[in-house]
Amino acid sequence: MAVDTHRIRIETQGNSQVIDLTGAVAQALGRGGIQNGAVTVFVIGSTAGVTTTEFEPGLAESDLKEAMEKLAPEGGSYEHEKTWNDDNGHSHVRASLVGPSLTVPLVDGRLTLGRWQQIVLLDFDTRPRRREIVVQVLGE
Repeated sequence: MAVDTHRIRIETQGNSQVIDLTGAVAQALGRGGIQNGAVTVFVIGSTAGVTTTEFEPGLAESDLKEAMEKLAPEGGSYEHEKTWNDDNGHSHVRASLVGPSLTVPLVDGRLTLGRWQQIVLLDFDTRPRRREIVVQVLGE
């Protein structure tokens, strides 16, 4: 068994921005030597999440944002905001619902994703951020 660890750094705009990470993850895996195993994609921070979806404008720019607004409204009342005197309580709740990581099987050097399935970062914070994504592969 071997472990390869890679880091992806990107600038985000926040406000429920959805970013396709699939190409960057595949590129990182190409620099490693593992061909078969499990790939974990993890975002560092508590106001962003990682999942899979079909990365297309209707979902990325509208549907996911509308769904998150229903679940954790930006204008809602959050104890986090009262405690810290800030404006991103909804960001933390949304990130907790999505989760910070995702595991994808790696088979013969390729991510095992469906035809319309991409790995995406959802940045829920209320301001631009510099995000770091850790891509770790366990396998052979």
